[in-house]
Amino acid sequence: MQRTLLPALLISLLFFSLQTDAQLKKRIAVSRFEDRSGHGYHGLGQGVADMLSTALVKSGKFMVMERQELDNVLTEQKLGESGLVTAETAPKVGKLLGVELLIVGSISEFGTKENRISGGVALFGGGISRKTARAVVDIRLINTTTGEVIASETKEGSESSTGVSVRTDAFDFSDANGWDNTDEGKATRQAVDGCVELITENLQNLPWMGRILKVNPDGTLLMKPGSEGAVTPGMEFSIYRVGEDVKDPDTGLSLGAEESKIGTVKVIEDALRGKAAKAKITTGTGIKTSDILREEK
Repeated sequence: MQRTLLPALLISLLFFSLQTDAQLKKRIAVSRFEDRSGHGYHGLGQGVADMLSTALVKSGKFMVMERQELDNVLTEQKLGESGLVTAETAPKVGKLLGVELLIVGSISEFGTKENRISGGVALFGGGISRKTARAVVDIRLINTTTGEVIASETKEGSESSTGVSVRTDAFDFSDANGWDNTDEGKATRQAVDGCVELITENLQNLPWMGRILKVNPDGTLLMKPGSEGAVTPGMEFSIYRVGEDVKDPDTGLSLGAEESKIGTVKVIEDALRGKAAKAKITTGTGIKTSDILREEK
């Protein structure tokens, strides 16, 4: 009896592992960060936002919208200046991009402090010193359905080294290897890693949502995402119709909208190179592209 139980247990554990790995990926857009450090480093806000986007992609847990796509929406809809998104414009941006979460933030501190530890002969205006780099990032996570800020924290990092000091006011954020090897880059990386942890923790409580791209006459539809978002053939989803937006009469802020289930679909194949999936409508009629998809429970 024991000989048969062990393989069965291993199979169950493997199945559970595969189910966990196949968890649906939620979609995120990262706005360009504001530089409030007061040092005027060129491209700092965009550079840190790009670092965060890259780290989120490398985690393999999320779908991150391309920066160009976000910038295009902001420009076309005149929703923000210099690629910045606010809590007020987040719901519209989220609806246009089909993302569950928008990340906004600012760099409140960035730079180095040096303490001379050796008189010596100055080299290029520097000397032997102890240098400490510090980066502080203020980040906010905005629910695109309501515009609610679901988390707001400060993440920071610091890195120290001893050597010949050479002052520079320019950083090449496009050179990932060169930037990461600087004290400033290492400090910023620590702050960004803290942001990734915050996003991962809070996205677990945010419901996944799919979008209907097209309803076909043959009883099928195109939805997004596809395999890029871990949507695979055989998965089933509920179709919901979103009602009128409800606002708090005291604050004027959105409280969200009621959703009513109107049907179900079953995914039959991947489409558009993984950006979408084709699904068969199993129940429901009169389905529109404005309806949304939720995980079948």
